[in-house]
Amino acid sequence: MGLWYLRRVAVLRSIHQEEERGARFATTHWSVIVAASQPGSDHHDQALATLCHHYWLPVYAYIRRRGNRPEDAQDLAQEFFARLLAKQWLAGIEPQGSRFRSFLLTAVSRFLANEYDRSCTAKRGGGAVPWNLEEAEARCQDAFASLETPERTYDRRWAVILLNRAMGRLRDEADASGKGTHFARLNGFLSREAEPGEYDALGPALNLNSGAVAVAVHRLRTRYRQILRFEVAQTLSDPDLVDEELRHLLAALQPSTR
Repeated sequence: MGLWYLRRVAVLRSIHQEEERGARFATTHWSVIVAASQPGSDHHDQALATLCHHYWLPVYAYIRRRGNRPEDAQDLAQEFFARLLAKQWLAGIEPQGSRFRSFLLTAVSRFLANEYDRSCTAKRGGGAVPWNLEEAEARCQDAFASLETPERTYDRRWAVILLNRAMGRLRDEADASGKGTHFARLNGFLSREAEPGEYDALGPALNLNSGAVAVAVHRLRTRYRQILRFEVAQTLSDPDLVDEELRHLLAALQPSTR
């Protein structure tokens, strides 16, 4: 397993080592999923497009890992999301105790188990595919080369997407506050501890002493944890499930023992 994944495992592990878990969320943004399940609502199309954009890659990785060729997996993933809209499958989500990750995996598994005519590939479609096929293959190549199960591949891609989304939000916040340079130089410490003298070396470029650099890193880590927990909460109907879901994502990022 590459250093990239091990660093992200360290990020998730640090969350569970925190003594202070943070405040409960006032909202889980489950309303986005609810809106997508209600045809005719003002935000239905936008909500569904958002969900498809965020979660197309885990679905593609799962279908691909089930033994489908790249082109077929792309077509099937596109068809799955098209049916998600047309068949109103989201309406089956239970309002309490639901994980969108689990719901979507069950739905795509059932979709693949059903009868479908592969000769109709050219007729499939559900709008623009949110990922370039070559890029999708590159993102998932490590999983395809391993012996991990399709379900583990799906969960790992899901975890990475949430981590990347949290990192993107953190970067946007830094840019908006005029601290983009600080973020660019300090974000590496989100997943590792500083080597002796690193803060001293970085200080002059940021006009900070080593103590102030340490404080900035601490604040960046704290904010990243908050954002990541928020991103995870958006996929749950109950905020009390956040810690359990984070543990699951940590396990998904661990190197496969198979």
